[in-house]
Amino acid sequence: MSPIIQKQVDQVNENSGRRVSGAQEVLETIHAIMHLVRSRQHRSLRAAQHDLAHMDVKVLGYFARHPGATQSDLAAHSGRDKAQLTRLVRGLRERGLLDAEADASDRRSTRLRLSEAGRALHAALHVDDGRLAEAAMEGMGDSERAALQALLDRVRANLEAGQD
Repeated sequence: MSPIIQKQVDQVNENSGRRVSGAQEVLETIHAIMHLVRSRQHRSLRAAQHDLAHMDVKVLGYFARHPGATQSDLAAHSGRDKAQLTRLVRGLRERGLLDAEADASDRRSTRLRLSEAGRALHAALHVDDGRLAEAAMEGMGDSERAALQALLDRVRANLEAGQD
């Protein structure tokens, strides 16, 4: 990479030398933490030789928590593009990780749940995520974790209240 491009990228990443407010700094820290979490998750998936992308894992997690939900339920929950979700669900079904059955009351609707292979894979991923969560919270007592959770819940509620 040329020194000119590197300098421009660094300036963008450093907000071009502008002072960042405390609120912006908190959101930047949350963003940086999520980047680290996703990076570790990705490395864990590669090390275990799972051929899954981040969104594949998210979709599996959704159907693990909401067995029998529809693709429309997933779209409403995630806010993702329906075409993207269709491709993800199709891929997971082709790999044998999701089972589908027609809704008894509406044959046009398909209910999805983890297959046996999907449940086994999700359980393995859940163990990895648990280790990562424990590593992230190392050195924090229960009261500190509860306080952090309460503060993050407030941040989330503030952002959700401002949605149009």
